[in-house]
Amino acid sequence: MTLRETYARDGVVHIPGALDPLALSQARAAYDWSLSNPGPLASNIRQATDATFYQDLYNPDCLTGYEAMLRASPIPAVVADLWGTPDVWFMYEQVFLKEGGEARRTPWHQDSSYLAVAGEHLAVAWITFDRCTRDDSLEFVKGSHRGRLYNGSRFDLEDDTAPTHPGAALPRLPDIEATRGAWDIVSWAVEPGDLVVFHPKMLHGGAPTHPGARRRTLTLRFFGQDAVYEPREGGAGPRVKGFHQRMAAGDPFRDPHFPKLT
Repeated sequence: MTLRETYARDGVVHIPGALDPLALSQARAAYDWSLSNPGPLASNIRQATDATFYQDLYNPDCLTGYEAMLRASPIPAVVADLWGTPDVWFMYEQVFLKEGGEARRTPWHQDSSYLAVAGEHLAVAWITFDRCTRDDSLEFVKGSHRGRLYNGSRFDLEDDTAPTHPGAALPRLPDIEATRGAWDIVSWAVEPGDLVVFHPKMLHGGAPTHPGARRRTLTLRFFGQDAVYEPREGGAGPRVKGFHQRMAAGDPFRDPHFPKLT
C-alpha cells in the first residue's frame, strides 16, 4: 500500500528520515524563533507538577521566522503527494516544549474541533527534535478522521473530556485513555528527521514526559484544493483578522494571509 493510500485509509503516516540534516536544522531554527518570539497565545498548560508544558501557536508574525524554511522544506511536496494534488497552502504553526519533570499527557482530541475548516486536503506535519520511544510518542486512533467530530478538550486537569464549548451540539469526547483496549491506537518510535503527518480530524493525544526527559515538537498545518470553510459553534481558528467575517459555510478556504507553497 502506498503512503497516499495509507493516509487516506488510516489518516496518519510515519515517514522515517523525511528531513535531511539541513531541512531539520531549518525547522529547528523556526522552532527556536517561536521560543524567542512568543505570540499573544503563548502559554504554559496547567500541570499537577512543576514541569514545563509550554505551547505557542498562531503567532501573527510567524512568517517572519517560518516562510524561508517553508519554501525550502520538502514537507509541502510530501503533503502534496499524500493528497495527490499540487496545491498546498500553509495555515499556521504550533510549538510545544515539555521538560523539567513529569509533564501531563496531552489529552485525546481532534484539531478539527478548534478549526473552521473541512476537507480531505488537510494535513498536520509533526516534527520532533528529540528521540521518542513508541510509548512516549504521539498516539492516534486509526481511521478516526472518517468518524464523528467531537467537542474539543479544554485540557481540564480533572477531566480530559471536559468540553471546550459545553453548550455546543458536538458530542463530548469519549474517555479513550480509560478504555484504550476498545480503540485501534497506533504510534511510532520517532527520531529527529522523521515526519508524522496526520489529518486534523484524527483523534490523537501525546504521552507524558518523565523526569530528566525533554520533548520539543513543531507542528505545521496545511490545506489544499478541496478545503472549505466550516464554522464551529463557539468559534474556532484560524485567528486571522477579519477572516471569519468574510467567509460563509462552504466557501473555499482561502486568504492572502496563507502563503501558497506548491
